[in-house]
Amino acid sequence: MFYSIRHLTRFAYSAPISESIMELRMQPRTEGGQRCLSFDLTTSPRARLLAYRDYLGNIVHHFDIPGRHSQLRITAESMVEVSPSSLPDSLSPEAWREVDEAASKGEHWDSLRPSTFVSETELLKTLARELGMGRRDDPLTLLREMNEGIYNAFDYSPQTTQVDSPIDHALEDRRGVCQDFAHIMLALVRGQGIPARYVSGYLYHGAEDHDRSAAGATHAWIEAWLPGLGWVGFDPTNNLIAGERHIRTAIGRDYADVPPTRGVFRGKTSSELTVGVQVTPSDAPPPADEIPQGVTWTSPVQIEEEEQQQQQQQQQQ
Repeated sequence: MFYSIRHLTRFAYSAPISESIMELRMQPRTEGGQRCLSFDLTTSPRARLLAYRDYLGNIVHHFDIPGRHSQLRITAESMVEVSPSSLPDSLSPEAWREVDEAASKGEHWDSLRPSTFVSETELLKTLARELGMGRRDDPLTLLREMNEGIYNAFDYSPQTTQVDSPIDHALEDRRGVCQDFAHIMLALVRGQGIPARYVSGYLYHGAEDHDRSAAGATHAWIEAWLPGLGWVGFDPTNNLIAGERHIRTAIGRDYADVPPTRGVFRGKTSSELTVGVQVTPSDAPPPADEIPQGVTWTSPVQIEEEEQQQQQQQQQQ
């Protein structure tokens, strides 16, 4: 399947700022069954764009706009091909031994340890007992059950948590968005000794699909390492095995590693962030005048410091 993607980000400031420094993780990855065929990134005001590949293989673009400006607009357009893949119903019980052997050799060490948003808490232990989490059958069967268990245990409810909310917020209220569910599943999976990582990207919402996650926004899910299969994606928000509709842009230990936008600016101002994402099955990009429907967030207080962290892209939905 071919997809054209337009990802529009707009920062609007109540008063002009003097400088904006930003890094972006928006370019889809090329690996496995996914190929990024083209990628175009533009900013307004215009900036010189530089790029590097981080230690996880994500492509990071960054720029500096030193002149005064009242808004910043970032447009990322991609063309991606995603090939279907097949997955067995289960693995041999011997797969548990292979998982432990890989861990004993230090493989995927970062994907087994606690991270900024992924740690074991008392509420997580309560959920694990409720879902009957524990090693049995084989790792793939357990992950399927875990994926479905989180889906059934939580309500999808945008704007009930924040971009930096710990997992206990969603665990206590039993509601949240894909970012929360991904962090909760990561903690449960790592607790079973299975390497797991966070995936940032997009999900194509077809007319016949009944996804809980919001169209017009970025998406998040997890990948777990399984013997003989490699990294397999699980989407607890929608109770899906990640497949042909999931488009990967970045991987990390959790969201802290892969926000689509991160930066700082100089100025005394409040800011408003609008994000819109459009994913279209296509053999060509959508028309330039077709603007994705977006979601807007406003900073609650006026910023007084001379240099402030740029408001990150709001939660992945």
